Amino acid sequence: MRITGLGHASVLIETAHGTVLTDPWVNPAYFGSWFPFPDNSQLDWDAIGQVDYLFVSHLHRDHFDPAQLRKHISKRATVLLPEYPTTELEDALRECGFTTFVAPRTEEPVTVDGLEIMIQALTSPTDGPIGDSSLWLSDGRYRVLNQNDARPSELSAFRELGPVDGHLVQFSGAIWFPMVYELPARAKQAMGLAKRERQFDRTLRYIEELGAAYVFPTAGPPCFLDEELWGFNDIFGDESNIFPDQVVYLDWLRERGHDEGRLLLPGSVVDLAEPKAPERHAIDPASIYASSDTKTAYLRAMQARRLPEVDALRASWAHPELDVLAELAEWFTPLLEEADHIAAGVDGGVRFTFEDAERGDVDVLIDFVAREVRAYAGEKVRYRFRTRRAYVEQLIAEHEIDWSNSLFLSCRFSAQRIGPYNEFVYIFFKCLSEERLNYAEGWFAEQNASEAAETITLDGWEMQRRCPHLKADLTRFASIEDTPNDGAVLTCQMHGWKWRLADGKCLTSVGHDLRCAPAGQPVPGAEPVVHQDHRGQHEMSELDD
Repeated sequence: MRITGLGHASVLIETAHGTVLTDPWVNPAYFGSWFPFPDNSQLDWDAIGQVDYLFVSHLHRDHFDPAQLRKHISKRATVLLPEYPTTELEDALRECGFTTFVAPRTEEPVTVDGLEIMIQALTSPTDGPIGDSSLWLSDGRYRVLNQNDARPSELSAFRELGPVDGHLVQFSGAIWFPMVYELPARAKQAMGLAKRERQFDRTLRYIEELGAAYVFPTAGPPCFLDEELWGFNDIFGDESNIFPDQVVYLDWLRERGHDEGRLLLPGSVVDLAEPKAPERHAIDPASIYASSDTKTAYLRAMQARRLPEVDALRASWAHPELDVLAELAEWFTPLLEEADHIAAGVDGGVRFTFEDAERGDVDVLIDFVAREVRAYAGEKVRYRFRTRRAYVEQLIAEHEIDWSNSLFLSCRFSAQRIGPYNEFVYIFFKCLSEERLNYAEGWFAEQNASEAAETITLDGWEMQRRCPHLKADLTRFASIEDTPNDGAVLTCQMHGWKWRLADGKCLTSVGHDLRCAPAGQPVPGAEPVVHQDHRGQHEMSELDD
């Protein structure tokens, strides 16, 4: 088995039973803030793209690059698809032209034309954009785990499959904390140092738990070519920088007695069959990492080549024809009305100031108590964000449902908060669609034992409150009608899935039965908590992110 580095989290894995390409990212992401480092744009992507299998771990734009997928990756490739709660990743890949998918159940090994694969999907609202995943591969001789950004609580599901030869794992920052916070420099430096130590320690914990023969630090770091973000690059000897490069981490590993680390640059090749698996580099590492000055010169040359790509896009971001406040009120208000757990978690207002020196600022309050969006009028808030008006106009124009996967990861904003980190604020901004929001709300409800077992009464039937498909609230989305063949059938109008109420059988898919019974009879597996309202309303830290 041979592994070729392609930049960031992208690798080409050549096995005895076909080639696998992971997370090909080349184009600037997050309002042109992030670029792969080192530069991978000069690889022969047309040749690389002639692969048997494609794995895209999740929808973050430093892993899912639609322009690259459309232009350079063969549509004959079979997509290895994680089992996510929504179809967003599959839909996005189909829009790119892919038509063949293998979608195993999470943590269930399957064999495809001799290649054994297992995908572990993480699906809490805090995992990536409602999902992150790892890919395990075996060709009968070698085993590789591509963990990329995923952060499972443990790796036992992979250890049980046998010794791992190659482990690809994230080590560098993939967050906006603490750089964007309006804090004294000394406070940000202390927070950055703690963040860097935690991400290094977390990666080491994974490495020691899995015990792979060879380790490949991947999925980072990005580099920042825009002058306003240039200071985020790790070229200033600042140990609080959260974006250290591969060489820094490999040195840190060796200091702790680990010499199994291997450096993958774009074009680097490691053959697991060779004794000690030496790297063969297409780029001389010394030409990038010899000194801080060398790395700075490399980045400046890359800036000259690639920053014009961002400059060409920048003019398109402003949309002066949009009424920002009215658009956000129309978009967010229905979501706020359904966001019971998230609203309770935020328990206050979030102020957003969209700045424009020429056209004027737009100052907005998102009130999670009143469940409304209105002009800010001097209210006290615990959470405040500032960004450019053009950025939010572009988000509105695109109807971008995940601001974490666009604005926040761009680092093109500033933040203030009173008190600790509140994950519910950021979860709301990554769930700006009815589908995502209902999934997140259902997920939080299921963490509460009484809510997980809660029953409702609808049209003479008692049933679980949350749809077995994607946890939509059936008090809001259920309709029941009598049919000639199946009798009473419930339809969840969120996605159109159907259940026969006589036995709870799902008529749309396998394995999603509904707990239900005629009113007055016990519902299987439910606690005697009854919600009678027919259609009405019912009442982590950033260091680890």
